[in-house]
Amino acid sequence: MDPHVLLRALPNRMTAAVDARLDRLGLDFGRHGTDPYGISRAHLRVFYSLLGWMYHQYFRIRAFDIHHVPDQGSAMLIGNHSGGIPVDAGMVLASLFFAREPPRHAHGMVEKFAQRWPFVSSWFSRVGQLPGLPENAIRMLEDGRLLMVFPEGARGTGKLYTQRYNLVRFGTGFMRIALKTQAPIVPFAFVGGEEVVPTIFHAKALAKLTGAPYWPVTPYLLPVPLPLRCEIHYGAPMRFEGTGDEADSVIEGYVQEVKSAVNQLIIKGLKLRGEGAA
Repeated sequence: MDPHVLLRALPNRMTAAVDARLDRLGLDFGRHGTDPYGISRAHLRVFYSLLGWMYHQYFRIRAFDIHHVPDQGSAMLIGNHSGGIPVDAGMVLASLFFAREPPRHAHGMVEKFAQRWPFVSSWFSRVGQLPGLPENAIRMLEDGRLLMVFPEGARGTGKLYTQRYNLVRFGTGFMRIALKTQAPIVPFAFVGGEEVVPTIFHAKALAKLTGAPYWPVTPYLLPVPLPLRCEIHYGAPMRFEGTGDEADSVIEGYVQEVKSAVNQLIIKGLKLRGEGAA
């Protein structure tokens, strides 16, 4: 869909604030309105206008310690995945754009199944959310970009409500990429996502029909997020020594350190909300 058509449907007050922050992103959109990665300013304008409404009005996000994300240069943002559908990913991107000074744009690593969906896949690429391939990640980090990664993958968003805030296995690929590019890792916790889409079971037939790894079913049946307040807690940057060619045992040890940092941020966030870990 043409982003300019969508822009005409959005209130001016939604796009005015976005325009001012887009000018400060530091991305070179060139004369055709796209940057070297194919990110479209027009698509970003729609994308952040919609995310802004969700961020400020629907989920009423509070971002804590966002100063840990560097002003410039590369970094990997590593956090927990939750909530049946990736609300957390969108809200992390929105926090970097709306709550950070100066604003920054992050690239997410999109699951392969989403690349097969028409319309969605083309929009993802136009707003800088690219297939989760190592070569994409390395190139972006070497160019000084921010990379958002959820090492739990679809296993994280697929957790049932009874498993909320219990981290599942972290993949190790992100750590080898961080070492290869010497990028710092900024851990974060998204708290509230488990309640936003409380998944009680998976509809396997619908998942097969849509090509998704699972289809979340909530107590109210539809996987529609509830308008509940959420928080994002950022932790201090972590740096690790190595080249990315270390033995699996060394990489696993580093990954466990990052996983522990994310878990501690989850615990911190739950305590702030007056809840205990499940």
